[in-house]
Amino acid sequence: MTIEKNREGYPTLLDKFAAFYSRYVYRRIRDCWNYPICSVPGKDVVLKERYTPDNGWTFKYTGKEVKCINLASYNYLGFAESTGPCAEFAIESIYKYGVSNGATRIQYGTCEMHKELESLLTEFLGVEDAITFGMGYATNSLNIPTLIGPGCLVISDEKNHASIIVGIRVTGAVIKVFKHNNVKHLEELLQENIISGQPNQPDGQYKPWRKIFIIVEGVYSMEGSVVRLPEIIALKKKYKAYLYLDEAHCIGAMGRHGKGVIDYFDCDPKDVDIQMGTFTKSFGSAGGYIAGSKDLISYLREHSYASCHAWAMPPPVAAQIIAVLKILMGRDGTEEGRKRIDALARNTRYFRRRLRQIGVIIHGNDDSPVVPILVYLYSKIVITVRTLIENKIVTVGVGYPATPLYEGRIRICLSAAHTKEQLDYALEVIEKVADEAGLKHSRRPRDPRPVEYDDI
Repeated sequence: MTIEKNREGYPTLLDKFAAFYSRYVYRRIRDCWNYPICSVPGKDVVLKERYTPDNGWTFKYTGKEVKCINLASYNYLGFAESTGPCAEFAIESIYKYGVSNGATRIQYGTCEMHKELESLLTEFLGVEDAITFGMGYATNSLNIPTLIGPGCLVISDEKNHASIIVGIRVTGAVIKVFKHNNVKHLEELLQENIISGQPNQPDGQYKPWRKIFIIVEGVYSMEGSVVRLPEIIALKKKYKAYLYLDEAHCIGAMGRHGKGVIDYFDCDPKDVDIQMGTFTKSFGSAGGYIAGSKDLISYLREHSYASCHAWAMPPPVAAQIIAVLKILMGRDGTEEGRKRIDALARNTRYFRRRLRQIGVIIHGNDDSPVVPILVYLYSKIVITVRTLIENKIVTVGVGYPATPLYEGRIRICLSAAHTKEQLDYALEVIEKVADEAGLKHSRRPRDPRPVEYDDI
């Protein structure tokens, strides 16, 4: 029998480092991740208490439930609720439409809820048309290949989400990656690739690109940074490129009207060729959307893999989003939407300023509700997550492979539902952990003046 070794073009079946990491690092600290919950992920969340009798191989439940302050969920506007007008409207839709349409959008799966949702969304975003899908991840991974193909150039931010990376990898396009939020590097790549044209042409002939796409996110979920949108719009106009903007973490959470990073910078929505977003964060629901011109959306309705093959968004999921949109647009006759947008902005600025006073290193924009605290080492991720849970506060510890090995962090996601008292308590505990674990590495000058919550 012939045993093949190092066959050209094939990776090894077993990555030794990954196996070592999974067995001897991750297993021993598994208790810091995948904690089961048994409540809605509102400003508070209820954990099912568990323990491991064998160093992380298995877990057993104690039967106790622990109520904690929730700093871990993407519930930016606090709409992840089991009661209230949104939940009631979703329940009503079940009695009328059921829990599923049992088909794809293009094959008898479209109902009145989808049409109403897309009409409201189009008006909310200030675009010509919009289309919705049942899964946020698939909104990127199944629609990008519909729009991009061989002969195209894609220039992608190095911190873009996995769903974008998966989508562009299967397009057959040439992919270039620019340094995170670095507009200068982006322009250099545009210039170089426009000059060189498509590669591998016979006799060194010059062949221009069919299309050039710049793909960025509005708020980056691991960095908390906000895209430099006005500068990127200027570049896309200068070099005649298309701009694809993923607003998953900023739709509802950024801007004076909660319309995302385009609203935040007061840009013209028509300057962004393809707007993408999800309903899993600010809307407390599921699914995603793409918005833009009539021609773009008509093309996607007919050719998108997500429209032709994926199941249509369930009616109660669409109903939840419709109810939230009406609140944000003031169609419910109240100021609730405005209050939530303002509350999130106030909580974000207050929390970030207080963290800077503590002296920990945080990433991101001052108005970003995603707040990563740099702890660097795995041991410090573990002590921070465990200590916070002991004090009834839940956060997200993020390490390899989601970040580089020595750039571990604690990611906090703020919500409009959090009260000042909850934030103050969390900050008090975080400061104690920072003292014990040695997390006060920031060299920024600390402002000794008290941060007044009501004046922000």
